[in-house]
Amino acid sequence: MFKRIILFLLTNFAIMLTLSVIWGIVSASGLVRNTEVLGSYGPLMAFSVLFGFGGAFISLLISKFVAKWTTGAKVIDTPRNADEAWLLDTVRRHAQRAGIGMPEVAVYDSPEMNAFATGATRNHALVAVSTGLLRSMDRQQVDAVLGHEITHVENGDMVTLTLIQGVLNTFVIFLSRVIGSLIDGAMRGRDDRGRSGGFGYFIVVMVLQSVLGLLATVIVAWFSRRREYRADRGGATLASAPAMVSALRRLGQGEEVGLPKAMAAFGINGGGLIGLLRTHPPIEERIRALEEQRV
Repeated sequence: MFKRIILFLLTNFAIMLTLSVIWGIVSASGLVRNTEVLGSYGPLMAFSVLFGFGGAFISLLISKFVAKWTTGAKVIDTPRNADEAWLLDTVRRHAQRAGIGMPEVAVYDSPEMNAFATGATRNHALVAVSTGLLRSMDRQQVDAVLGHEITHVENGDMVTLTLIQGVLNTFVIFLSRVIGSLIDGAMRGRDDRGRSGGFGYFIVVMVLQSVLGLLATVIVAWFSRRREYRADRGGATLASAPAMVSALRRLGQGEEVGLPKAMAAFGINGGGLIGLLRTHPPIEERIRALEEQRV
């Protein structure tokens, strides 16, 4: 169920990196004046907002395409068997109760137990489940998982994430260039401080942007963990609390869910940071939160 966030973050990072590289090359070439080095922070803030929110919203708008392309998810247009018909009926029932438009329903081939929901709006979403989840869970458990994902859509979690990511992107872009201009000015000396930053400045900014971007990812991951508890409660409401707890227990019995092979290089294995970068709380804590709610 964490692919939704990982896909969004990686897409956003790729867009941000691409835009920054293009802007850095143009700035270093002297085709435009480097307003950061000149100390004009007004234009820099406008640039940061434009690129920061632009990258986040582009990620949101193409999130369904990226999710389908990355996971190989196949949308069910016409059910080919009873299981696919049941999936469509279950998602439709949850969507009607949640008061949202009927999402696209897809299945992707993967041995892991997983599911995700994504999309730019509550009424044009995508809900996808893995073949591993369908094979490993009974219908009550799958029902709860689908309720969990529909709750994410109902709560507008992807839009909220986009706004948070846009704000963080803006500050990452702004601060990396302000700090980068100070470092570049100190290294080049007083006589050269009015000139365009050049490729040295560009490299410093890229390093700072990567470091600050990592810190921003920690904040997004913290926010994501908070939302999972709400989605679990929603799954318990749309299906049933016992079914949601049972589904979580079944997920806990499987292997730790990893990134798709195409994105494996972006993963962080081991070390203290992995807890801070987790998009989901531990299964045991999620079960405990649901059980405490039932008491």
